[in-house]
Amino acid sequence: MLAKELDIHTYGDLLMYFPFRMVDRSHISTLNHFNPEEPYLVFKGHIHDLHTVTSGRSTRLEATFSDGTGSMALVWFQGIKWIRESVRSNVLYNVMGKPTLFGSTWQIAHPDIEPSIPEGNQLRHPFLPIYSTTEKAKAKGFSSRGIARLTDTLIQQLPSYLPETLPASVIEKYRLMDRLSALKAMHYPDTMQTWQQAMFREKFEELFLHQLDFQSSRISRRNHSVGRVFSIVGDHFNDFYNNNLTFTLTGAQKRVVKEIRTDMRSGRQMNRLLQGDVGKTLVALLTMLIALDNGCQTCLMAPTEILASQHYASFTKMLAGLDIKVELLVGALKHSQKNAIKQRLAKGEVDILIGTHALLEDDVQFAQLGYVVIDEQHRFGVEQRAKLWGKSNIPPHVLVMTATPIPRTLAMTLYADLDCSVIDELPPGRHPVITTHGTDAQRLKLFAFMRQQIAQGRQVYVVYPLINESEKLDLKDIMDGYESISRSFPQPQYQLSIVHGQMPAEAKAYEMDRFKRGETNIMVSTTVIEVGVDVPNATVMVIENAERFGLSQLHQLRGRVGRGGSQSYCILMTKEELSRTSQQRIQTMCSTTDGFAIAEADLRLRGPGDLQGLQQSGMLDLKVADIVDDEPLVRATRDEVRTILENDPDLLLPENKPLRQYLQNKPSSNQWGKIS
Repeated sequence: MLAKELDIHTYGDLLMYFPFRMVDRSHISTLNHFNPEEPYLVFKGHIHDLHTVTSGRSTRLEATFSDGTGSMALVWFQGIKWIRESVRSNVLYNVMGKPTLFGSTWQIAHPDIEPSIPEGNQLRHPFLPIYSTTEKAKAKGFSSRGIARLTDTLIQQLPSYLPETLPASVIEKYRLMDRLSALKAMHYPDTMQTWQQAMFREKFEELFLHQLDFQSSRISRRNHSVGRVFSIVGDHFNDFYNNNLTFTLTGAQKRVVKEIRTDMRSGRQMNRLLQGDVGKTLVALLTMLIALDNGCQTCLMAPTEILASQHYASFTKMLAGLDIKVELLVGALKHSQKNAIKQRLAKGEVDILIGTHALLEDDVQFAQLGYVVIDEQHRFGVEQRAKLWGKSNIPPHVLVMTATPIPRTLAMTLYADLDCSVIDELPPGRHPVITTHGTDAQRLKLFAFMRQQIAQGRQVYVVYPLINESEKLDLKDIMDGYESISRSFPQPQYQLSIVHGQMPAEAKAYEMDRFKRGETNIMVSTTVIEVGVDVPNATVMVIENAERFGLSQLHQLRGRVGRGGSQSYCILMTKEELSRTSQQRIQTMCSTTDGFAIAEADLRLRGPGDLQGLQQSGMLDLKVADIVDDEPLVRATRDEVRTILENDPDLLLPENKPLRQYLQNKPSSNQWGKIS
């Protein structure tokens, strides 16, 4: 039961199963005067009048609890038999939990109860640990109190010394509690200060070993992974750069190309993450041309057919007149077309292959794959990516790109074993998008602004969060929205397109193409246009019910405009009344276009577990540390580990023996960075 419900398999797991709260049992509240805002309170009194109440198919146990100053109801929905058999009316109990108001009566559901000690006696454990558990575990006796009994017994049997996991110099520098004392105090501290000191030690150790894991992996990869040596920059690159490139690269683009070029000729396999709102595709193409100059094929994998087709169109346009064969492999192609492309690919007659998951099929074989680019990398799982680089006998160089900026704290943890590059500069002639907030009361003003932009020859996106009406959520349904906009922008003066996820692929592509060609003025859409649509003439992005979107998605949608030389606008339409979190999101979007500032705000608002792509990674499995609240510790442990590994990369010094043993004994993990 412990293994299945709480992932506790060994005594070590139990010891590391820390409580999430400590309750000071020496502080007793009274029923006539308590603070209902407190998350957990302790009362002392008698339990009487136990009786069962049946309602339909469910049965609950109710009791009255009194302490001489007042009374309160206690209620149990589980473990009724055990409570009935164990509770005695003449015994003084400590009753613990959070009181809630049910009608006009205060009650505690599933309180923790224990016989109270006589006055003057000393509690063996003045602080009660509160552990998270599940209903199934509770039913088998593993409530928080049940787990506390186990940890209490286990701690009494611990040896007088446990080997350290951290170097003595680090323990001394940061004044950390020793490992054994910290583990004991995490469960049963003498004072609140002792618990906080133990918590600091455990957070530090967790983040330190996390950094050690990633950074040592990165050093090992750099020292031991073999990669193709791309030693020359030849005709493909130079012809394109000198003859086809119609604008000047930004300083950031030049810097990133140099970083990738250095990796490619190092003899080690490149694993680089490229972040940025704009300019990534050109960097990918330039570095792909270096691979072609060194006799290798390249591929670019995108998450959707729309985005893959967009890349294919832009690559074909940019490479016009050059002897470079580019192919597009997507699921929508006919079987005969796919087979013809695969045959040419295997013979080495395709230089650049662009596609979706179709690239992962077993019969997609390259003659000599040397460089892999993955766009919107968070959309692909580790196994999918591994399948792609398994198509070469020598691991290809890998560039993973994302337009969703990764907060610095995440980059320091989750991506600590990847080399990171950032494009943080707008191309010449681009203007930051102006973002404003509007409500339904300002809709006529919004429509007037849209007409003004259309009159200037510009185009408009209007994005809705849902396809079909929802009775539970007060949202504007896309079909209602389309009809409303049609009435305000009637034909033949205005032309509208509509795109949503439930349309057939051909219909979507048709409507997208009409909008790209300028045949329609307004694109009414769901978030299918989040990535992959590049219409420089579109200057207005209207996002309906913007409070229903996360910050990263709002930032992605805003990135669909501002792609030409004209000033662009993003209007966030919401209802009048907004929650505090929604207000913060809207204010953040209106105050900055810095993707990294937005990513940091998103991390603070939502926490790491909810950020796009992170839950599926399974990599942010921290027991006590929080990368948002504990960012100073993230930085400190990162710098400390970096210093240790720079001075002793193989951890051979005697003082680093605990770290060497940790790496040797830890179970292997499926890290994002080990993508080769």
